[in-house]
Amino acid sequence: MIPSRPPVPAGSTESAGSAEPVELELRLGPVAHGGHTVARTGEGRVVFVRHGLPGELVRVRLTDSGPAARFWRGDVVAVLEADPHRRAEHVWAPADPLLTWRRGEPPVGGAEFGHAELPAQRALKAAVVTEQLSRLAGLETRVTVEAMPGEDPQGRGWRTRAHFAVDPAGRIGMHPHRSAAVVPVDSFPLVVPAIDGLRLGRLDLRGAERVDVAAPADGGTPLVHLSLAPGADRERLRHELARLTAERDVSVTARAEGQRRPETWAGRPSVVEHAGPHRWEVSAEGFWQIHRAAPGLLHGAVPAAAGARPGEHALDLYAGAGLFTAALADAVGETGTVLAVEGSPVTSADARRTLAGRPGVRVERGSVDKVLARTWPEAAPARGRRRPARGGAVPRPDVVVLDPPRAGAGRAVVDRLVALAPRRIAYLACDPATLARDLGRFRRAGWHVREVRAFDMYPNTHHVETLAVLEP
Repeated sequence: MIPSRPPVPAGSTESAGSAEPVELELRLGPVAHGGHTVARTGEGRVVFVRHGLPGELVRVRLTDSGPAARFWRGDVVAVLEADPHRRAEHVWAPADPLLTWRRGEPPVGGAEFGHAELPAQRALKAAVVTEQLSRLAGLETRVTVEAMPGEDPQGRGWRTRAHFAVDPAGRIGMHPHRSAAVVPVDSFPLVVPAIDGLRLGRLDLRGAERVDVAAPADGGTPLVHLSLAPGADRERLRHELARLTAERDVSVTARAEGQRRPETWAGRPSVVEHAGPHRWEVSAEGFWQIHRAAPGLLHGAVPAAAGARPGEHALDLYAGAGLFTAALADAVGETGTVLAVEGSPVTSADARRTLAGRPGVRVERGSVDKVLARTWPEAAPARGRRRPARGGAVPRPDVVVLDPPRAGAGRAVVDRLVALAPRRIAYLACDPATLARDLGRFRRAGWHVREVRAFDMYPNTHHVETLAVLEP
């Protein structure tokens, strides 16, 4: 066990690299993007603190410090003056630093807001989105984070996907913040019961580097996928997983690095998902919205925000398995078209399989910026004034939906869309900072942000989903 020590006075410059942990007593300031609050030592040094609430007086254990560091990082290990919205009990003990650091262990990630009541979590997220839009996009707007339909009062049981590391003993686990260490876990209260009920923590998964689990929100057959380490004993793992499949209806797939397709060890290589009137088969390594209520909510909200009309041409970028593509195809009808672009070979194949029978729908695999450049070469961004693209072999889009990864769309894609000049863009983002950066670029090109909505699709974490609607 790491020895404890009394609090170090605020303003101390003692390094956390010493033999004993360094702790500071700090008054926490405002929330910051990334799940932190911002505090300052008496000397003015910035400390990014996790597991606190603005205004609290706390004792912080430094996890990243030193005289040369631009700023320090730390975890709350004791609360001296609590915010009234702090929970009496954390939603998940392994993620509670007040408990784990008593054992000399860091908390796992995955529930870094689990110490706060849900309304307080949503207020923090709204403050972050508002600040990022103001600072990076120059957009002054009030944002409210909406609760998801049918949310559990504690924000549990919403994840239909979970990703676990595997420790040297073969136990599933999760990583602490900014760490490659693996902390074994027996359960994860944020997942849907169908995943927690698999009890994967009792299996010996030596030879697997990662375990991905998916369970359809409607109670369909869950799927366990193993990413195999080099030299993994497949037969031993097959035998171990047979303990699972003998007890319940569950599919199992596995793939080694460099192997083109996963092997199906039990059941089928995909899970069946539904949204609206549509049905998808999503592969083990494919993308699908994680919150159990998100596909149904977003399937309606995002295409409605884009406002596609019958006979129009729609563009669905970073399309995933085609959740929005299907709804856009319904909106434009048989006289319209939808082009869906997705970079993942696995996920684009899922979209092709689902949408194969839809007239006017085309799914193209590739980098979004390259597909845009190849499809509409006449719409290359020009210096100075932007002009609408005209005269190409493929009709320019009237409406665009994009749902990029955490890194955002980026300059090349934003500039291409500005040059294409659709009448409306619906931009769904899982990172408010990259969304704000991209919205700033659109605004500098003369676009107007018509609406911003935010959804609490990741309760008990700092993550938030944001939908922005833009018009030229």
